[in-house]
Amino acid sequence: MFYGISGSEDWIAVRNEKFKLKDPEGITTLKSPNEKVSFSFPNLEKQTVTLNDAKFDNKVIVIQIMGSWCPNCMDESAYLAKVYKQYKNKGLEIVALAYERSDDFEKNKKNLSRLKTKYGIEYEMLITGLTGKAKASESLPFLNSIAAFPTTIILDRKHNVKSIYTGFNGPATGKEYELYKKKTESLLTELLLKK
Repeated sequence: MFYGISGSEDWIAVRNEKFKLKDPEGITTLKSPNEKVSFSFPNLEKQTVTLNDAKFDNKVIVIQIMGSWCPNCMDESAYLAKVYKQYKNKGLEIVALAYERSDDFEKNKKNLSRLKTKYGIEYEMLITGLTGKAKASESLPFLNSIAAFPTTIILDRKHNVKSIYTGFNGPATGKEYELYKKKTESLLTELLLKK
């Protein structure tokens, strides 16, 4: 393996035929099955947004835990921007909780605004003012932990958690991306049909 300008190192990899990835729907969980999701962070206009706001009443909600610095989050943002346009008139709301690498609000706003423009994002993006998985976990105490960015939570119209997915199978995963989209949109359709 080569690294830097002139560094190199020999190493050997051994295939583990028994290895399996963890189930992405079992990594991050509610601490208690009856726990309610809550958050309170400013949007890009510095207005505080919470799940109790009228705009979220009787809506199916997708909460995207992300950062503008995260390539996988960018792929998910591009996907969710399309999902929002497709389902927003049927009762879907999406809100992104951005865990940036700076506590400078204006810098974070600039980075998130650039992301919104690039992917045509119309849903709400909130600036948490926090960085890293540990701070994300602290700010969302109803979860056991945030193990990775992105993590996506889907709530029904009564705001009960129906899915928590750690990571994102982006377009480069091919078949896995198609399966992820199919499963996600099937769940959203099912939840949106329930009034």
